[in-house]
Amino acid sequence: MPVRVAVLGAGAVGCFFGGMLARAGVPVTLIGRARHVDAINANGLFLEGLCFQEHIRIPASTDVSMAHDAEIILFCVKTVDTEPAAKLLRSEAVIVSLQNGVDNVARIRASTGIEAIPAVVYVGAAMTAPGHVKHSGRGDLVIGDVWRNAHLRERLPGIAQMFERAEVPCRVSENVEGELWTKMIINCAYNAISALGRAKYSALVRDPLTRDLMKQVTEEAIAVARADGVHLPDTDLMEAVWKIGDALAGATSSTAQDIARGSRTEIDSLNGYIVRRGVELNVPTPANQTLHALIKLRESALTPGT
Repeated sequence: MPVRVAVLGAGAVGCFFGGMLARAGVPVTLIGRARHVDAINANGLFLEGLCFQEHIRIPASTDVSMAHDAEIILFCVKTVDTEPAAKLLRSEAVIVSLQNGVDNVARIRASTGIEAIPAVVYVGAAMTAPGHVKHSGRGDLVIGDVWRNAHLRERLPGIAQMFERAEVPCRVSENVEGELWTKMIINCAYNAISALGRAKYSALVRDPLTRDLMKQVTEEAIAVARADGVHLPDTDLMEAVWKIGDALAGATSSTAQDIARGSRTEIDSLNGYIVRRGVELNVPTPANQTLHALIKLRESALTPGT
């Protein structure tokens, strides 16, 4: 019998992966905001994929208690909500963090004592209307075990197989910390610039001026990671940055989507994290600092009363 899955934070990422699992027959419950929940309960989740368009019937709720009978919870809330949302979790379920940044599992552990599995997420997706997720590129995961916990490690193959059966490539990594940093470095190169330039990824990599800026941002982030003792994968990270521009050519960043909605961004967990660790490790990060400051300025302009 398929395991029961709940998605806590049914935005673009949660709806895409939850929708793919439900489409493959996995019992999934989506927990999200009322406007999406109402649309999904009325008409199903509309998943506009690269190769299909389909209404998928999935139960959805705004009530976190509806996730309490789940065996696996996909934790997809924004990083600014990690601690308060984590305190609503049941420790008996296996928690998989599908979030940006590198420190969410540590924050979940510190606030609740729950040891979560980190997932590195590569997907271009956006909520284009209530209950409507549009997939624009990739859609794969890397999972691993940060704490070397025997119970979590034995669950990894089964979780990967569950996603694979749903046509979601999912790889188990022995160096998930390095994988998380790789994804964050890529996010640092794209997210803020996409938001500030109101541009898709393909436009960023085509423009020589933004390419130079992305290269500086990436080199700073790599320097911070190395100073922090992170074992980065043995790959050309600059080349990995450029490849994302091709793989997610039509995507805009989650930061750009947040700004467009008038929502708080995750910039403190991306370029802002690089800046903070850079200060602590005495590594200069002027390009990241500039992007972080500009996004924070955009955020303050979107906040009522400022």
